[in-house]
Amino acid sequence: MATLIAENFRFLSLFFKSKDVMIFNGLVALGTVCSEELFSVFAFNCPCSPARNYIYGLAAIGVPALALFLIGVIWNNHTWNLVAECHKRGTKNFSTAATFLLFGSIMGRAAVAPVTWSVISLLRGEAYICALSEFVKPSSLDKFPGDYGAEVLAGFPCKDVPANLTKFRDEVTRRLKYESQLFGWLLVGIVAVLVFLTKCLKHCCSPLSYRQEAYWAQYRSNEDKLFYRTAEVHSRILAAKNVKHFFGFVALDKEEKELVQEFPVEGVQPSPQWNAITGVYIYRENKGFPLYSRLHKWAKGVEGNGPTPEGHELLFLAS
Repeated sequence: MATLIAENFRFLSLFFKSKDVMIFNGLVALGTVCSEELFSVFAFNCPCSPARNYIYGLAAIGVPALALFLIGVIWNNHTWNLVAECHKRGTKNFSTAATFLLFGSIMGRAAVAPVTWSVISLLRGEAYICALSEFVKPSSLDKFPGDYGAEVLAGFPCKDVPANLTKFRDEVTRRLKYESQLFGWLLVGIVAVLVFLTKCLKHCCSPLSYRQEAYWAQYRSNEDKLFYRTAEVHSRILAAKNVKHFFGFVALDKEEKELVQEFPVEGVQPSPQWNAITGVYIYRENKGFPLYSRLHKWAKGVEGNGPTPEGHELLFLAS
């Protein structure tokens, strides 16, 4: 049981696996901050009406965060690798805990943008003030006129209030902004602690040395770049061949002619090969030698996805 738990925790290495991931997360966060600023300047407009303020304020924080979260899930390659894995091979190779952690890691990366949006919204305080101004109790305000109620309080974010209520508007705004920023900083602290704990668990549970892990990250990056670059050239040459077969000729520029002459394409890869290199990859060793990707495993002729007497598979996901 202890071994299973330790192996499942290695799935946490999916977070911040390489510097590229850190840079990407930073760019996502920066883009989210800029988007939130533009939204606040050009789009945010509190209705200053009872019952509407609360819905509008929560929507201004929650709806963009939800949209950013879904976009993050869609853009994550692991999402579609997981879909392909479940479609082709099912989840028989993953325990319940491992599957849960895999989903958690996908959602964790997707949460970078929505968390950033929520934090910036709370630190600015405009949406929070709009949502909760009408719920401030008049009795909590010293010498607040008794003939004014929630309808006037709901108008505080718009600054369209009677002159005798200006000081109360400032007090309510200051109080709610304090609460909003407090929640924002608490969210920052919670996220920072979670990231720190994740990094610690990742390094503690990693079956690889630091140098081998760095090499693996470099290998994955180079393999992806070369694979997609080669796939683009291969598909172009194959398309040129088929177009020529249909029309009797094909209009190629000088670069494309050189590619066709240098890299003759005889056919296409069968579907079983594509299926073999597609899906969630778990770090594997065969007879003591590491296999760094599904393509690497296929090239070495290693079959299956589970541990064998000759090989040892470690539950360590490639990011």
